[in-house]
Amino acid sequence: MDVERFKKLPVMGIIRGVGLDVIEPLVKTIISSGLKTVEITMNTSGAPKLIKQMVESAKNDLTIGAGTVLTMDELLSAFDSGASFIVLPTLVKDVVKYCVKNKIPVFPGALTPQEIYTAWSEGATMVKVFPAKFFGPEYIKEVKAPFQDIQILACGGVKPENIRSYFSCGASAVAFGASIFKKEWLAGGDFSKIEEQIRSLLSEIGDRHFFEE
Repeated sequence: MDVERFKKLPVMGIIRGVGLDVIEPLVKTIISSGLKTVEITMNTSGAPKLIKQMVESAKNDLTIGAGTVLTMDELLSAFDSGASFIVLPTLVKDVVKYCVKNKIPVFPGALTPQEIYTAWSEGATMVKVFPAKFFGPEYIKEVKAPFQDIQILACGGVKPENIRSYFSCGASAVAFGASIFKKEWLAGGDFSKIEEQIRSLLSEIGDRHFFEE
């Protein structure tokens, strides 16, 4: 992952529970929508194969990583499959240490101020504040007050109605998952609905000036 490139469109999609049969049309949908960065969670059945297939299908049009990484075995399997960044639901120190040592972007999860500070101190590229939906953008604002240098990826509950608020309250990036990659849409092949929702989300950050408000 080119982190500076990610910061130009700091929105990450989270894909979970899909099968190989949807990867190719899903990749086409994501690319068409304008989204540039996605992760496939390692607790999805056959995740390494899915990551590999997605990397091959996307060529260089998407940045693809692995999420829900909790062990070194999962980490190494993700890399072998072509993942270029790692996301965790919590702080797993040996995984983060390996990523930092090998200059691989890593986004460990945290929630409380202590957890956020600890994850950042371990070398996180950004700290994934999760689940953000139960606390909202104002929580990010409160956390950023004493931790101005910590970069935060807000994850959970991000939607068109609040995405601007997350950024204006200090989030460096946001992530979304099942709210747009809905199981019923994926199962039914309703990729147009997925594309429409992603476009709607991204349209809300077309004007980047509000990031500095």
